[in-house]
Amino acid sequence: MPKYDIELLDSIRAASRQMVRELGFMQPTLAQTGYSASAVHAIMEIGARRSVTSAYLGEYLRLDRSSVSRMVRKLVIAGELKETPGRDDAREKLLSLTPRGRRTLAAIHAFGRRQVSGALDHMSEAERDAVVRGLAIYARALQEVGQGEPKRLTT
Repeated sequence: MPKYDIELLDSIRAASRQMVRELGFMQPTLAQTGYSASAVHAIMEIGARRSVTSAYLGEYLRLDRSSVSRMVRKLVIAGELKETPGRDDAREKLLSLTPRGRRTLAAIHAFGRRQVSGALDHMSEAERDAVVRGLAIYARALQEVGQGEPKRLTT
């Protein structure tokens, strides 16, 4: 006997898929940037942390080393990122945003805020509060399930 009702599981999965589509993750580029979803997320995470290594980025975004390497190379060539030698090990490269990368990050945030604001306009205050709580709880639970394993099929 399944632990949870199949209808509950399938309705959560369907809502997750719809959110992915509505947020634009099925498109080749995201947030009107011309970059893939993984590149947009990389820019956001580097911006939030000032500088990171490729290894950290791959682990945090759950991407393999070769994908991260290709993505970083493209973002460096595009002028979004710069690489600087690590303090303790010159072979280690720290990734940080260039001025162009900071402008791109600001545009990503503005796009995302407009998108979320538009959705919130269609909700009551109680519904907005429920969304914030529910998404935080769901994201945390997915993270706990995925500890130590790459996320491949979560929907």
